[in-house]
Amino acid sequence: MLRKAATFIAILAVVAITYLTLAPVPVDPVAWQAPPAPGYAGPHASNTRLANLHHLKIGGEIGPEGMASGPDGKLYAAVASGAIVRLNQDGSGFEKWTDTGGRVLGIDFDAQGRLIAADAMRGLLAIGPDGKHELLSDNVDGDPIRYANSVAVSKSGRIYFTDSSRRFGAKDWGGTFNASVHDILEHSATGRLLEYDPATRRTRTVMRDLCFANGVALSADESRIFVAETGEYRVWSIDPAASNMSAKAATGGTPQANILLSNLPGYPDNLTRGGNGRIWLGLAKPRGAAVDKLSGQPFLRKVVMRLPKSLWPIPPAYGHVIAFDERGKIISDLQDPSGSYPETTGVLETADRLYIQSLHAKSLAWLAKADVGLK
Repeated sequence: MLRKAATFIAILAVVAITYLTLAPVPVDPVAWQAPPAPGYAGPHASNTRLANLHHLKIGGEIGPEGMASGPDGKLYAAVASGAIVRLNQDGSGFEKWTDTGGRVLGIDFDAQGRLIAADAMRGLLAIGPDGKHELLSDNVDGDPIRYANSVAVSKSGRIYFTDSSRRFGAKDWGGTFNASVHDILEHSATGRLLEYDPATRRTRTVMRDLCFANGVALSADESRIFVAETGEYRVWSIDPAASNMSAKAATGGTPQANILLSNLPGYPDNLTRGGNGRIWLGLAKPRGAAVDKLSGQPFLRKVVMRLPKSLWPIPPAYGHVIAFDERGKIISDLQDPSGSYPETTGVLETADRLYIQSLHAKSLAWLAKADVGLK
């Protein structure tokens, strides 16, 4: 009996090793070198200023990811069901406004009062005051936009938005979060910053070769575009006149593009403009030591992808949002080490509150600006 048991265990071990080393996986990992994690020090010293958030019910919806203030004075939020909800500035009057049938992530308003939405499943949409939506763009010269993510509308009407990955579209890879994990672990850097010109109805590439292109915001004079590159823990400053520029070729800095923030302590997500020159950035997750250690090990990253999802090296929740100025100086850092509000992906600042966005939360969280010393 012992010999049979030992043989059976040996066979299982061979099968397991064969599976972990040879089974096909959807990713083709690229070797890269993660910078040493800075930890929570300096301007990011550990604190609890984001703890004790207030919570608003959102009608049973999940994931108030993209937020914007509308011309009607209401707050708009995109949720996981595909709906866009709205409420008053004080949190009252919650209602479901429209539904795109996809998953909107980033939103902004144009001069005509239309809500411009980056829908990860459908592309770039314009939604009128009546809630009806129009597809503006779902391709770049015939190449599909697979993961529209964040958006910023300029005074000229041009729309800047990100296509996070040309490899792993949210529609085809199990939703936004699952697709993002695949893209960042593969690290093939196929994301891009795009511009849609409503005058010509054409979409062009401003910058390519970004590892999960994410949040977008404009400088006050709109001479620069700030873009979060999630997989590389950094934020870019880019000239809107750039054309099909490679991020890989510009890492040393060029007149048209430079890295504004680098080696952040977490995964940068949404970018939004706030008051007094602030630009808010949400850090969806903290850095993970396992992910960084595997950066130069493509083979081991394939092994990881063969494990059950519960064993993937996804860092635990850690609430963290920061504000910086246009020179890249950190001017506010708010943290909640407990991670009680999951994936703090961004901030919408109003006259007296900070509304905290999230990919998976079941409520909309906020805190008073006065409670964290902001005016």
